[in-house]
Amino acid sequence: MKRIFTISLIGALIILVDQFTKGAVQDHFYLGESKVIIEGFFNLTYVRNKGAAFGMGATAPDWVRSVFFLYLPVAACFYLLYLVWVSRNLKNWMPCFAYGLIFAGAVGNLIDRFMLSYVVDFLDFYVKQSHFPAFNVADSSISIAAGLLILDLILENKRKESEPEEKKS
Repeated sequence: MKRIFTISLIGALIILVDQFTKGAVQDHFYLGESKVIIEGFFNLTYVRNKGAAFGMGATAPDWVRSVFFLYLPVAACFYLLYLVWVSRNLKNWMPCFAYGLIFAGAVGNLIDRFMLSYVVDFLDFYVKQSHFPAFNVADSSISIAAGLLILDLILENKRKESEPEEKKS
């Protein structure tokens, strides 16, 4: 239960920071406004994302966007909670932690979708004229979790390769 408590606290913190930063951007920027933070590399830019990652699906009909950006993510959140629960007692903490990060990020973006019908993005990284699509704290949480799951898969494969032959069968 200690792991669930820790993941819950971290998830709540991620959701709070996500919502606070999005609110601050909405309160202090006009739509499309950009402020240079690190010249040639990083801006804060207020963007409204009606689509999925990188704006995909933003121009789809409303009923399609409702299904794919509201109802399916809610169902996915319940599945993520299930994954957190079933992985809570594993010796390896990484999957449980990663599922918790994905859940927190999904909730952060779902709050926007239900309250605003779009997601507020504002972290704008770029090199010269090449911009990575703007994102937010919730998106960062999901991306970090994906990296942790990939790392865990790699480490698990290495552990299996290093096991003695009789233990593999």
